[in-house]
Amino acid sequence: MEKNIQNRRKKRRIMLLLIALLFTLVLFTSSTYAWFTANQTVKVSTLTVNVAAQNGIQISTDGTNWKSIIQTTDITGASSTYADAVNQLPATMEPVSTIGKIDEDGMMEMFYGTVGSDSLGRYILTASKSTEQNGTTGKFIAFDLFFKVDSDTSILLDTNSGVRTTDTTDKGIKNASRIAFVVLGNTSAGSSISTIQGLNAGESANKYIWEPNYDVHTAAAVTHAFDTYGVEDLEEEDAARLTYQGVKAEITGSNVLVRQSSPTAYSTAYGDYFDTVNIAYATKAGFSEQVQLFPLTAGVTKVRIYMWIEGQDVDCENNASGGTITYDLQISTPTQTTP
Repeated sequence: MEKNIQNRRKKRRIMLLLIALLFTLVLFTSSTYAWFTANQTVKVSTLTVNVAAQNGIQISTDGTNWKSIIQTTDITGASSTYADAVNQLPATMEPVSTIGKIDEDGMMEMFYGTVGSDSLGRYILTASKSTEQNGTTGKFIAFDLFFKVDSDTSILLDTNSGVRTTDTTDKGIKNASRIAFVVLGNTSAGSSISTIQGLNAGESANKYIWEPNYDVHTAAAVTHAFDTYGVEDLEEEDAARLTYQGVKAEITGSNVLVRQSSPTAYSTAYGDYFDTVNIAYATKAGFSEQVQLFPLTAGVTKVRIYMWIEGQDVDCENNASGGTITYDLQISTPTQTTP
């Protein structure tokens, strides 16, 4: 009799454990942890790019036709006078990640991540390199911009610059946006067009990453920051800037886990795959003071511009999918005062 009671208790404990395991697997299936689990939906569907310069700066997409304002059509049409242009302006954007490493071609290495579940229901991260091509496909924006100035000068990022949305409901994807400047070289204004267009400092090029809107997050992003990265007490407004680690190499066949309780998507676990990103410029939403940028040398300077959605940013989560986004760059030199 006593033995039968013990057997029934044992079976009951096993049943409870099986129910608990099933519940856990359901949670793993239905929860969202990171940008990689939904990168097929986290997209920006309408893009606008505007670049303006003033106070003696001239800008061009081909190094020969100079303007004060550059727009989307100038970028997409540059190849008609710049045969080697690799200007990528996609119809939609998807999240990628980078630490800002420049390759021998003067291009920033970007990585597109995907996640699959293993037999235990854990999310396993993989990532492949995404290299830009000229045209309207791809996952991020990249284009060459030429600056011409008469003398060495410092330049400023004006307060009208930024990443914004005109949507009635702000889904927050603008807060995960990044812009980078890769300085590929300088030559005299009288140089041949082939010399100007061919400037390429390769791996030694100086690069500067700008993080706009670092101080604002949606409620969904605050929840995502805790669930995915274990970030506590993140504010929706007036938040401190978060450091983050970008992807720096292709991730294949690894056990990189994307989950708060046991994450390994960090350099401490996989130093070959991740590293902390160095942000040169960080601005609040609606910043009110000009930002000092890199200097320009007299003549023509070739700069490669990158604009992307950073997948490792806490604001890059499923609720931020879709919408409209505008990238505005307004650059000037310091105002000259008369003694």
